[in-house]
Formats: sequence, structure tokens, C-alpha cells
Amino acid sequence: MGSRLSASRVYRHLWGGPETDALFDEEAMFRSWLEVLVALARAQAELGIIPVASAEAIGAGARVEDLDLDHVAEQTRATSHSTLGLIRGLQRLLPEHAREHVYLGATVQDVTDTWFGTVLRDVGGIVRRDLCALERALLDLAAAHRTTPMAGRTHGQPGSPITFGFKVASWADEIGRHRSRFEEGRARWEVGQLAGAVGNLAFFGAAGPELRRRFCARLDLHDPGISWLTARDRIAEFGGCLAMVCGTLARLGTEVYELARPEIGELAEPAPPGAVSSITMPHKRNPEIAEHLDTLARLARSSAGVLLEGMVAAHERDGRAWKAEWIALPEVCQLTATALRLGRGLVEELEVHPDAMARTLARSGGSTAERVLAGLAERIGKHRAQAVLHDILRVEGGDLAESLAARGLATADEVRAWATGSAIDAAAAMVDTVLARAAERDGVAAARART
Repeated sequence: MGSRLSASRVYRHLWGGPETDALFDEEAMFRSWLEVLVALARAQAELGIIPVASAEAIGAGARVEDLDLDHVAEQTRATSHSTLGLIRGLQRLLPEHAREHVYLGATVQDVTDTWFGTVLRDVGGIVRRDLCALERALLDLAAAHRTTPMAGRTHGQPGSPITFGFKVASWADEIGRHRSRFEEGRARWEVGQLAGAVGNLAFFGAAGPELRRRFCARLDLHDPGISWLTARDRIAEFGGCLAMVCGTLARLGTEVYELARPEIGELAEPAPPGAVSSITMPHKRNPEIAEHLDTLARLARSSAGVLLEGMVAAHERDGRAWKAEWIALPEVCQLTATALRLGRGLVEELEVHPDAMARTLARSGGSTAERVLAGLAERIGKHRAQAVLHDILRVEGGDLAESLAARGLATADEVRAWATGSAIDAAAAMVDTVLARAAERDGVAAARART
């Protein structure tokens, strides 16, 4: 077991998964750092800054499998420098003529910030893929339940009718906005860093900007155009968007958590074979996934908050910001990828119980109240109508049609006519709007991909 619960062989599936492990475990991180150093050497060789033979030797020797990580760790501690241990470990793998050309003119932050650029690119790809799949599952569910009536709820209490498709379409529309954010943000986020000591690339002189452009291109990253050593808005924005995704999934999970209560029973989580909710109360079926989505969102917001704090950095270099990111960015990435994986499974296998939804509507007595209010408001004014209906429904508890007729405010037939008017037509129409909007967005995206 690792020193952190999220690294535990037993519990790590709750906080991460193989895809993010492949980006953030120690060997993967050093592999990425070595790839950054190789790209730098090759770009430098193209411009004649170092010999081509040195760049080729660095490219051939920079293999994490051959790196003595114990030596790297010992040298890191001995030098109190974040990457000097890695430099010395790599130099041991290289022929003597190439050793002085490792990491030439670069800094710790050039390596780690460029790694962040690849992380934002690769994690962004995972997020975009899973958001797309989740949105599709939600849209299918919304279409299937476009006119399935259920109680809308305010302050936790049942109110006027909506449709379950309307509720689901709200989730889908929000996921669609996240997709747009993660697509639109790519040009800002997927950038490299080659800045030197204070950002002015003084070590490389006039060749600096062209070196940076070639260096970034080799890593499939954008050239930022200007050093961003203390401009941490990219990292903060990415982390904030991840936390927002987790927030949406927690909202979805909270609905399942609440509506899965046995006394409501309108939704239920999938129940995998062999799953045990309680070892002391065998009758229970706990909403474990829905509950965990909220847990993940709380942790994601915490990590995203650390990234936001990093925007306040001093002068041209400040280790307080980006060293905190080394912990917070991987965590919010792993948490979000896990939440998306769990959220997809929850939606794709969600149990929906329309009969229970209908029973709640019938029991709550609110299925017609808003429509009657609208009808009566045309006759006596909205505020007076609301006061009258409040007295009848909340104080007197009598039959609505008979009570209004007794007051001479409407005939019983008029009240019944108002009550039979559909309260869910607009809800169903808004489902159609969300479905059409998603189809249009996907059509535009497909057209862009073809050009």
C-alpha cells in the first residue's frame, strides 16, 4: 500500500484508474520529463545550439526503464534541487560527449510546466471522450422519458409536475456546456514552456523564440508566445473546469441519492452481482455510486482551490505556486476521470420507475394546483388567486372545485377544465430543444473534423 489512500492497491479504484495512473505514477511522470528533454535537445540541434550527435545520444539514452530512480532520489535530496537528480541520472546513461548538452539552458519549470501542457492535453482528451459518451447516454434517457410525468421539487418538497426527461435534459445540457468549455479551452491550455531563469530566454539570445516554437511543436503543444512562469491562469482554469464537471456529476448523483429512498423509489442505482451494501442490514441497497460522486466533487473543489491560489505569484518566478500544483493538478485530474467513469456507468444502467413517479404525483396533490392558479388568476388576479388557493389547499383541505364554486369564484366544471390542461407540455418541448441543440453541435463538430 502506498503512503496515500489514493495509491492503495485496495482502494485506489475509488480515486483514480489505469488511464490516469499511466500519466501520473512516478515512472510515467519521469518518462514524460525525459521526453521533454529529448524534444529540447532535438530542437536545439536543429538550430545548431548543440551537436546533432548529442541530440541523437540523448534521444537514445533517455529511457525511464534504464534510469536508476534510487540514484535520482538520492541526488535530488543531496542537492535540494527538484530536477538535478534527474539530470545526473540521465547523464550516467549517456556517452561523455553528450552529457554537457542535457538540459542545456532550461530550468525546472521549463520541464514541469511543459509536462503540465501534455497533461492538460491528455487528460483533456479523456474528459472530452467521457463527456461525449455521458451526454449521449443522458440524451437517450431524456428522449425515452420525454413525457414521463413526475413531481418537480422545490426546497425538497414535491410541487408541480415536470417530466423525468426534462430533469435528465437539464443534466445533458450542462454536460454539453462542459464539452464546449473543454474544446474551446484547448488552444489556451495545451502549451509548452521554455522560459529560462526569468522568462526572457537570455541563455539562447535571439534564437530563443524560434527554439521554443520548435520545441513545443515536437511535443504537439502550442507555442505560448510569451513565458508564463507566474501566469498560472491556464492551470487554474483547467482545474476549475474539472471541478465544475465533478459538480455536475454530484448534482446528478444527489438526485439519484434522494429519489432512490425506498419511501420515494423513483430511481435506483444499478446493482452489480455480488455487491453488498451493508454487512449488518442485508435488506439495504445503498446508492454507493451517487454518494461517491459527491465525495469526489468535494475533493475536486478542494484541489481546484489550490490551483486558483496559484494565480497569486510574485515577480517573474515563484515556486510557491507551481510546486503546490504538482500535488493539486494530478489529484483533480484523477478525481474527475474517476467521477466521469462512475457517472457514465450510473446513467447507462440507471433504473427508472415511472409508476413510483406517478404515485408521488397523485399523493402530493400538486399536480393541478399551478394550472388552476393560472386559470383563476385570469379572473381575480394572480395574488388574490394564490391566497384563495392557499386557504383551500393548506388550511381548509377541502375539494378544490367545490370550494371555489362555493365562493362563487368559478364553477366546478371550469375548475376541472383548468385542471385538465397539460402542465408538462413546455417541459417536453424543452427536452426537444436540448436534443436539437446537441445534434446541431455534434453536426458542426463533425463538419470541422472533416475539414
